[in-house]
Amino acid sequence: MDITNTPEHKTDPFTNALAQLARARTAGNLKSDIIERMSFPEREIRVSIPVKMDDGTIKIFEGYRVQHSSARGPYKGGIRFHPQTDINEVKSLALWMTLKTAVANIPMGGGKGGITVDPKSLSRDELERLSRGWVKALYRDLGPKIDVPAPDVNTTPEIMSWMADEYATLTGDTTNATFTGKPLEKGGSEGRDKATGLGGFMVFNVLKDVLGLEIGARIAIQGMGNVGSFAAHIFAEQGYKVIALSDSKSGIYNSEGIDSKAAEKYKKAHGSLKGFPGAKDITNAELLLLETDVLIPAALENQITEENAGQIKAKVVLELANGPTTPSADDILFKKNIPVIPDILANSGGVIVSSFEWKQNLTNEHWSETVVRERLKEILEREAREIWKRASYLATDMRRGACIIALKRLSAALHL
Repeated sequence: MDITNTPEHKTDPFTNALAQLARARTAGNLKSDIIERMSFPEREIRVSIPVKMDDGTIKIFEGYRVQHSSARGPYKGGIRFHPQTDINEVKSLALWMTLKTAVANIPMGGGKGGITVDPKSLSRDELERLSRGWVKALYRDLGPKIDVPAPDVNTTPEIMSWMADEYATLTGDTTNATFTGKPLEKGGSEGRDKATGLGGFMVFNVLKDVLGLEIGARIAIQGMGNVGSFAAHIFAEQGYKVIALSDSKSGIYNSEGIDSKAAEKYKKAHGSLKGFPGAKDITNAELLLLETDVLIPAALENQITEENAGQIKAKVVLELANGPTTPSADDILFKKNIPVIPDILANSGGVIVSSFEWKQNLTNEHWSETVVRERLKEILEREAREIWKRASYLATDMRRGACIIALKRLSAALHL
């Protein structure tokens, strides 16, 4: 599949992901056959999920699982509940997960799942029946040595516990290692809830000196879900100034800094950040264009595009969302000397700690949070330095550097 000259389609993240790989292949002088292999998932599964609603009616939901690559180990990737989720989005996320596990150099492949649904429209009982229904439709294609799902957008440890229980009921599996991101009392790992946000900070921290940033730098974060919230708290605790935050409905800005924990409490109480005392209301689009030291997109894909990249004023972009920057935007930012710390490195903390949970379940162990953090830090610092070194040597951006490393590791696994 020759996608080197394919135009950018903001509505097709899979095309964007393949374009990123093609650019990396050229920069790294890699063989074209690895791009061909990555262009086609090993399996795409679409299922219908009948759910009995609280009023007694039956409603059918569409579910997905894309198993992109098992070259380096069992498929690994989250399950997303979102009204805009479709097979193309899931396919792109599965490809990114293949790259992410290769960048982290953990023994897992790439997959992703989802359901087209607004979970806020469901009662708790309906949500549980839907979650168990996804497992009933797909359990034959899952397993600790086959495919190991985890939480993603709008899925929680509680949902993972329902899914793990349903899988055990259907299969008799006793390892509890098929689903990760579970509650601690259900076999979850210490530190999993903070892993993506914390991992992003660890990557930033090891690169900040070469990026010319110091403690006290200004931080703007798009997205107040689990990842964005933890990132805001961690950066603030480490002495950085959080000047802007946003959720799906609203955003806030204060050049003197925002108390992220107070903002989170306000959001829970009022349903949005709008009207937060002492801050100016802004939109998500305005947040991206603020004058700040570090811009952290931590929401959905395709946020920084050809249309707005030329107006980005941040000194560094740290991607905690999946695919927030399109290929043409990458080129614009690179020409503006704005480094982008790519998602497949920056937000890999979640999948790394998920792999720790999987290992703990398989060996019937439970690691302390200190052990989890130390092992996470070791992996991320090692890979961040390697990616910076590769990108600098090739005079290219960090995304290409990360993709080159991932593709080399995948090529070696496929060859073996």
